[in-house]
Amino acid sequence: MNTVFSPAPSVTVPVVGTSAQFPVHRIYCVGRNYIEHAQEMGHSGREPPFFFMKPADAVLVAAPGSVTPLPYPGLTKNLHYEIELVVAIGTGGKNIALEQAESHIFGYAVGLDMTRRDLQNEMKALGRPWCIGKGFDHSAPIGPITTKSAAGDITHAAISLQVNDAQRQSSTLRHLIWNIAETIAQLSTAWELQPGDLIYTGTPAGVGAVLPGDTLKGSISGLTSIELKVI
Repeated sequence: MNTVFSPAPSVTVPVVGTSAQFPVHRIYCVGRNYIEHAQEMGHSGREPPFFFMKPADAVLVAAPGSVTPLPYPGLTKNLHYEIELVVAIGTGGKNIALEQAESHIFGYAVGLDMTRRDLQNEMKALGRPWCIGKGFDHSAPIGPITTKSAAGDITHAAISLQVNDAQRQSSTLRHLIWNIAETIAQLSTAWELQPGDLIYTGTPAGVGAVLPGDTLKGSISGLTSIELKVI
């Protein structure tokens, strides 16, 4: 193919226990998918979650066993962390039936939905799109993907985040408002899901700001933990 410039390399995430890489197609995120987090953001906790997207190259792979640098983005003075389960889609589909949804899963990973909260809130107040608050460079840190078969039953897994070794977020995946299968089924009515899609499934209560020098440690039972330092 004759292109006017060299295409950017594919964004990939390593797969635990193999030399394989998972090529990223799109990043979907679920908003307000834990009751306690919805309430801390000023909502009743009973609204159905909504969806937004990040660019694929917002991915920042957190290498296991090391501390990954997380650049502090420009234009913000209020960078927030949100620990999330990430679902990696291995088989695409449209209008996926609820009972078939789990068959489309390749695996799971620990992720962070980093948010420029001040910019997001400003855009909300003005009634404008808030992509600038969510879809910036390095806004989607993620650990290696564990295959579905290796992860086992993840529906009751503990999820937590520490900042500078202090516990900030702690919950279990059974507290998701929309569970994993329901999220996949609903997403597939709005977009035709493709192999390589990542779904960030929402964050528990306890979100807050970080500054350069802070260290974040995220974990979900049965998955590879991540550790990052804001620089």
